[in-house]
Amino acid sequence: MEDASAAAIIDARGTVTGWSEGARRLTGYPAEEAVGRSVRGLLAEDVPPEALSARSGTVMVRHHDGYLVGLRVTACAVTGPDGAPDGYVITAEPPGSAETSLAGKAFQQASMSMSVFDTDQRYLRLNDAACHVMGVPEETLLGRHFPETVEEAEHSQGFNWHLRHVVETGRPLRYESYTGAPALNREHAWVTEMWPVRDHSGEFLGTALAAFDSTEQYWARQRLALLNEAAAAIGTTLDVVRTAEELIGVVVPRFADFASVDLFDWVLGAEESPAVPTDEIVLRRVAHGSVNEGTPEAAVHLGEVDAYPSFSPIARAMREGRAVLSQAGEPSFMRWVAERNTRAPQGSPYRQGVHSMMAVPLRARGTTLGVAVAVRIRQVDDYAADDAVFAEELASRAAVCVDNARRFARERTTALALQHSLLPRGLPGQAAVQVAHRYLPSGSAAGIGGDWFDVIPLSGSRVALVVGDVVGHGIPSSATMGRLVTAVRTLADVDLPPDELLTHLDDLVTHLASDDDEEVAELGATCLYAVYDPVTRRLNLAAAGHPAPALVLPDGSARLIPMSAGPPLGVGGLPFEATELQLPEGSVVALYTDGLIEDRDRDVDHATDELCRALTAPADSLDALCDTVLKAVLPEEPGDDVALLLARTRALGADRVATWDVSPDPAHVAATRQAATEQLTAWGLDETAFVTELVVSELVTNAIRYGTEPIQLRLIRDQALICEVSDGSSTSPHLRRAHQDDEGGRGLLLVAQLTQRWGSRQTTRGKTIWCEQSLTPLF
Repeated sequence: MEDASAAAIIDARGTVTGWSEGARRLTGYPAEEAVGRSVRGLLAEDVPPEALSARSGTVMVRHHDGYLVGLRVTACAVTGPDGAPDGYVITAEPPGSAETSLAGKAFQQASMSMSVFDTDQRYLRLNDAACHVMGVPEETLLGRHFPETVEEAEHSQGFNWHLRHVVETGRPLRYESYTGAPALNREHAWVTEMWPVRDHSGEFLGTALAAFDSTEQYWARQRLALLNEAAAAIGTTLDVVRTAEELIGVVVPRFADFASVDLFDWVLGAEESPAVPTDEIVLRRVAHGSVNEGTPEAAVHLGEVDAYPSFSPIARAMREGRAVLSQAGEPSFMRWVAERNTRAPQGSPYRQGVHSMMAVPLRARGTTLGVAVAVRIRQVDDYAADDAVFAEELASRAAVCVDNARRFARERTTALALQHSLLPRGLPGQAAVQVAHRYLPSGSAAGIGGDWFDVIPLSGSRVALVVGDVVGHGIPSSATMGRLVTAVRTLADVDLPPDELLTHLDDLVTHLASDDDEEVAELGATCLYAVYDPVTRRLNLAAAGHPAPALVLPDGSARLIPMSAGPPLGVGGLPFEATELQLPEGSVVALYTDGLIEDRDRDVDHATDELCRALTAPADSLDALCDTVLKAVLPEEPGDDVALLLARTRALGADRVATWDVSPDPAHVAATRQAATEQLTAWGLDETAFVTELVVSELVTNAIRYGTEPIQLRLIRDQALICEVSDGSSTSPHLRRAHQDDEGGRGLLLVAQLTQRWGSRQTTRGKTIWCEQSLTPLF
């Protein structure tokens, strides 16, 4: 017999009478131990009946070392001289020989890795795919214990545990893993099926398994999971740089060993997008990240500008509007790596082994904003077409978030500029109150709100204090706020009482809302309007849905001013109630918007108490008190705009105010004029006497001629000299141009020409005509 063949001769009694070298190699029994033995002693199980009748099939032989070996055998009968059967010649195919049965060929040629183990986890059979995974031929593994054939690692122990579990339970199982293999240069995902193998009587013989390489499906699921993660992780704020950092956090280290985001400078500013240049592209690094702490392989530092030449993958990606892959060995890739090493040689050791790069343009709404670059160094797989599709989807989502942040920043800048242009920059000079103010725009995603405040000088040394809040955020709210600021100033110039002014303002908001039904909600607003008179020390105020102001008295006590909040502006048809109180000189009135005390996580009453306590804190000035209040009351991140206006009251004493009751007789005009002149002399204002005499004469004469009793003259010495004449008539005068033959009609024109400003206001008893002369020297 040839040594290469596994053959044995069996006599008619089933005793082995011949044994080849191939049989020794296959079973481990030498000829001296096999010859003379019953063949049944070599078998691990009875030969199946179908194999006996066909004299061919698969039998299980117990190896000399104790494990099972499955053999494909063929029996050929041998006859004696009398023609009677005298025994059999049995041949067995070596494990590596070609399969002859269809089932055997199917097993051997299966695309998935298939193996058979005995009950002690020793190899009995492997197909070609399993041998490829293990990297050795089948005969090298047959009979060996599985743990002896692999490295001692966690995944190997897990695999062996599953093999033992099938033997112990007798039940099949399925599990998924992501591990390497001896003959594969990277980790793969596997779906493994294991099941028990039994003979026809049900006895457990071993374990079979089939392992399917599901790496592509695994990475498809990973990419999908990464996209889902990106949807939640990218765009959590409306900040361009933070959004870029969130993109880096998603891709490193799961998709890239190094990644960067570069943007055009205009994306970080408020300019419109220019066209993408066709030659060299200049971008600014806003974010990068790496598997190495500190990102030492980055050739461009954060905030620095880098110019990408037209040949670079980055420039190509931005010109072509698609992901560009570049691998080691390609000229453009090697040129790019060399340029990086030249620019930042200290990072060269960390770039060793870089083998794949992908540049993906960040495009949103048809506009290119910048580029994202992903690089693989440690990960062995090059970027492929599937990775490019995934990266383009991820970059598209990130680009929309970046563009949203850019648009928000631009709208916020525009709204803030508009709002600042409407808010008072330098408060007008007046003697009624000392004021300090703060305006804090919201940093929330909702955008800039419509909060505003104003200090408006009125006639008679009075002053109007205004604070308001427009519903909504952004440019529409700022524009509406601008309308209301203008309207309040106009109505204040008419000198309307607070409740009447709010009524007119309510009508205006209602009319604005009716012009565009889609913006009705955006045109809702609240407002508080207060007028302080330093002569009488009285504060008259009314609110339209606005929080009541706080009052700090000179004795240090603080409280909210009790008043009706009134309906918000724009509701229409409801009255506003005015509240009046007299204040000691040195009182502090705090007007504010609801952003100071209202928040989803705060109790309004508690915040109001904190406000009152903060207003009583010692402070060197009103400005310092403003800062103290904001620090004590506001949370770290306010959710709404905040406007705060503090006013400390002053009083004009009797030595600065002179009042005369005037008889309705033209003969008394001269006496009144003389009394006014004497008062000016007492005040040391003789230089204003000439103009004042003319003004008093004209206004008192008009009151006597056209008005009704009671008539009163009042002079107020403030920053200007104020002359007021009141009478009981509600008819307001107006300027007109007198003709040459008219005997009158020139009095008010003369007053307007000689004084700095003049006007009239309605009172509860009639009207008051007033004018002011500047006391500031012109030269």
